[in-house]
Parts: sequence; C-alpha cells; structure tokens
Amino acid sequence: MGLISEVLLLPFAPVRGSGWVMGQVLKEAERIYYDPSTIRAELARLEEQLDAGEITEEEFDRQEDELLDRMESATRRSAGTDDGWSG
Repeated sequence: MGLISEVLLLPFAPVRGSGWVMGQVLKEAERIYYDPSTIRAELARLEEQLDAGEITEEEFDRQEDELLDRMESATRRSAGTDDGWSG
C-alpha cells in the first residue's frame, strides 16, 4: 500500500488490530478444543460422572459420541484432511 492509503486507513488501525487479536484468540481456542489430551481428559471426567451417578447412561452415551466425533475431527485436522465441514 502506498503512503496515502496508509494515512487514510490509519483511523481503522484499531479495528484491524482487534480483528487480528480475535483471530489469534480463535486459533488458540480451536487448538485447545481439538487437543487430543483435552478430549481424553473430558472423556475421563465423563466416565467419573457416570460412575458417581451424576449423569444417566443415555447422557453419557450422547456426550461420549460428541467427544469421539471431536477426537475424529482432531485427527483429521492434524492429518490436514479436514475441510472444516462436518456431516
């Protein structure tokens, strides 16, 4: 970009900076969300809840399926084959 366009766009710098920060936060949140160790820890907690009688078998099955789907997505993402669409 030229100097004139930089000067004209200067008032929008905070917006562009905020957009960049939000993008970085989103990337970090996705990294944590799809981290296999995080998913395994959530599966362990889920099993503990079932054993303690805090959730029903049906609720356990539903949440376990969601976590296993997330684990599969994480595997595809790390292999670079996930296109971002599920279904």
